[in-house]
Amino acid sequence: MQRFCHAGFVPEQAVLPRSGVRGRLLAAGGVLGAVAVVGWVVVACVVPAAAEEAPAAGAVAGAVAQPGAGVATRCQITDPRLPELSGLVVTDDRMLAINDGGDEVAIFVLDPACQVLDVHTVPVDPFDPEDVALGPDGTVWLADTGDNAGSRPTIALIGVRPDGTAGVYRATYPDGAHDAEALLLTPDGMPYVVTKELLGSSGVYRPVEALVDGGTVELGKVATVNVSFTGTPGGPAGQAGQLMITGGAVSADGTRLAVRTYTDAYVWPLANSDVAGALSAAPVRIPLPAAPQGEAISFDSDNQHLVVASEGLPSDVTVVPLPEGALPASGAAAASAPAPSLTDLTSSGLSPITNGLIAAAVATVVVWILGKLRRSP
Repeated sequence: MQRFCHAGFVPEQAVLPRSGVRGRLLAAGGVLGAVAVVGWVVVACVVPAAAEEAPAAGAVAGAVAQPGAGVATRCQITDPRLPELSGLVVTDDRMLAINDGGDEVAIFVLDPACQVLDVHTVPVDPFDPEDVALGPDGTVWLADTGDNAGSRPTIALIGVRPDGTAGVYRATYPDGAHDAEALLLTPDGMPYVVTKELLGSSGVYRPVEALVDGGTVELGKVATVNVSFTGTPGGPAGQAGQLMITGGAVSADGTRLAVRTYTDAYVWPLANSDVAGALSAAPVRIPLPAAPQGEAISFDSDNQHLVVASEGLPSDVTVVPLPEGALPASGAAAASAPAPSLTDLTSSGLSPITNGLIAAAVATVVVWILGKLRRSP
């Protein structure tokens, strides 16, 4: 096992205990109570997403690719060291992968057959790493941004440089804590964090000043991505999983960006590293093959395909072609973000909106609970 460096860094855990420790503190009574009351809390306290001002909003009214057309399984991950695959980057004939969790940063190098060739480790104890990206200078960036409890005072971007050195760059949101699982890293080296929201209106944030190794900078909100129910099956959270953004990627040539939920991918054209401008257009939605907990997404090395994978073993690494000619022109005007479509929800005597909020909230709590229990030693 190769180490990128041996110098110690202040662990992200120094801010709060890592997720595994928090999981052990979760009592059974508290779990049941959370599930029982969450629907009431959400229904009683909902603030419409439209009330939140944002510089740009990614609309969901766009083209929809035909599901399953040209989709192929590249290989299957079976290595027991990768049970919680959360981030994936394809580069030439290799793939870089990270787990969701762990006591140190570990970057797995896989060959085209999904066999682990090497593991690069760094003596940084992350709180909850969720995504990975490769910078233009060869730095591998981990998004230590997971926050299921919504209690972290800071998040962190961990950069592992080609020379083996590494740094921890912390940041704060301007509007309170968020859970986030998607990182977009543009060709100019700017990182964007996309939050995971149970009602489908995710914020997009970027640093307002240069990142500082060992220091903390503020993030600014530059856009909102709105997704709605799609009917695509998959994921651990039922219909609510169609609303939760779990991963992000930018193509190596800098011409496209994508985010995914547990069930679907959304792709936009990108020009001049202008993420906010790109998200002002309507995306192409690509239904993804059903997976237990799909969180990883990357563009393939040809920039013409998506590569997706899920937590759990075995995990299929699946190649999904981008539809030819389906992407809108860059900079197209965005349509007003529609309210989430709840017509597919089963009637239970409550209003469709109430049903949707309860389903999303309960599913989110269940996913959070399972994540905490799974990460507990």
